[in-house]
Amino acid sequence: MRFGVVVAALLAVPAFAGAQAMKGMEMQDQKTDAAHQATGKVTKVDRAKGTVSIAHGPVASLRWPAMTMAFGVKDRATLDKLQPGANVEFTFVQSGRTYTITAIK
Repeated sequence: MRFGVVVAALLAVPAFAGAQAMKGMEMQDQKTDAAHQATGKVTKVDRAKGTVSIAHGPVASLRWPAMTMAFGVKDRATLDKLQPGANVEFTFVQSGRTYTITAIK
């Protein structure tokens, strides 16, 4: 009888821990209206897709390390002003798993 109780308790701990981890992820995805700031270097401009790839530094507000990633742009005309190798400061917003630059200089 005791063995069954111990096994049930041990099996419940990972399930609870997994639920807690997922709960934290959901909270992060809800921060979709916040604006985030970053600096970096343009690595690629893809006018067809409407994206710009940037090797950016850490983003403290999202607890991101430095990385290279593609961002959408709010205004496609912005892409005409960007060239690979340009150093930029930009503001972006998150909508689900999509990240869109709202201002760049």
